[in-house]
Amino acid sequence: MRVAGLLRPTGWLFPPSILFLMSFDLDHVAIGLHDVTDTLFALVGDLGGTPIRGGEVVGFRAMQVRLGDAERGMTVELLEPFNVHMDDFLVKFLERHQQGPHHMTFKVDDIVYELDRLENLGYHPLNVNLDNEIWREAFLSPREAHGTVVQIAQPGVNPPMAELIADSRAGRPHAMKRWWPEPPFHAPKAAVLERVVLNTPMPEETQRFFIEVLGGSPDPECADECQVVWPGGARIALEHHTGAAPGIDRFELTGLEPGDRYIGGTLFRFLD
Repeated sequence: MRVAGLLRPTGWLFPPSILFLMSFDLDHVAIGLHDVTDTLFALVGDLGGTPIRGGEVVGFRAMQVRLGDAERGMTVELLEPFNVHMDDFLVKFLERHQQGPHHMTFKVDDIVYELDRLENLGYHPLNVNLDNEIWREAFLSPREAHGTVVQIAQPGVNPPMAELIADSRAGRPHAMKRWWPEPPFHAPKAAVLERVVLNTPMPEETQRFFIEVLGGSPDPECADECQVVWPGGARIALEHHTGAAPGIDRFELTGLEPGDRYIGGTLFRFLD
């Protein structure tokens, strides 16, 4: 069931005025895969997504697909193992959990400030790497982030979504090396990823985490539902299903025929 009416005006971890100092924006949600090919082809050829960027690093390589446009929608990142002899974290994830949602990435303007704030609130950032000016990052474990790995990142360069989409459609996706296979033509009708739905046994506490700790806001368009939105338009919704594991439950989309479909081990639910 979707949880309603959770936001309260009292009981904040710190005064609401301090929320304006946060710079968090939900940038993308990632799916861990053995191989990105089938999922990429489905997101582009069936759902009309746009590949916008990617790269290769130690342990994995990634590429991102925009499900929507510059004004609406969200970005899905596809991960597959790469250079695993140097770091096998993704291989271990796939062995434990199979293919499916892996993490959510929040971009910030000042990661040093945000990490200090998180530690003062009692959180324990992991795998902190501030040495790379192109991409500085840290993580919160699923235990502290209500069931899903949270990545906090400060990119050196952060092009606007309109530029990423335009460059991709001109045959110039942002990548030092375009490693992923050429996807099929875009589907004639495009789906829009409206929100990521998370299951939680503690809806009030989880909502407070995403608003007060990760800088989201109650969604003014959905007063009857527990939804949180970030400045870039990305949204999550919280549900409570007894007995279900906490974390990402599914993606909800519009623009195509209603129904459920599993893509890359992830439930994609198409709404009316």
